[in-house]
Amino acid sequence: MENYVILGLIVLAIVLFKLVLSSASTKRKVLKDNLYSYAAKSFMMTQTESEFFLKLDHVVSERYRVFPQVHLSALLDHKVKGQDWKFAFRHINGKSVDFVLCDKETLRPTYAIELDDLTHEQSDRRKRDLEVERIFKEANLPLVRFKNKSVSETEIIQALSNARKLSESNGQRV
Repeated sequence: MENYVILGLIVLAIVLFKLVLSSASTKRKVLKDNLYSYAAKSFMMTQTESEFFLKLDHVVSERYRVFPQVHLSALLDHKVKGQDWKFAFRHINGKSVDFVLCDKETLRPTYAIELDDLTHEQSDRRKRDLEVERIFKEANLPLVRFKNKSVSETEIIQALSNARKLSESNGQRV
């Protein structure tokens, strides 16, 4: 008798579990068909990113325009001969860099910049960072990383200069 009670509870748990899953998928379908609502954010960047942006802009404003939060798909052409364009786009879609420096007159992207915070120490984020670095290297667009929010203007200038020298020695455009 006790075995029947346990079996009955297991069957009941399975039925309830399936109902919950079914209900969740129905809610997703309903939400897909509805119009979504949005609210304006109070800030486009974190405080750390905002502080760095102001410092970066001050350092480079004579030569470059600084654009924050740029998606890789705005910087990189995924339609490279010999690859599946749809999958190549999906691979970069949703990924972004913190800042892009563009030539002030032509608006040609010249540097991508990442400001690494504590989240960049997580294993999945490190994996993502390595892939983004690979992509930028292959695209011949220097990616410069800053690990400290309190980086000085001199350190910014030095890092950009080092990236330029490295890019030029590798035959990249800068």
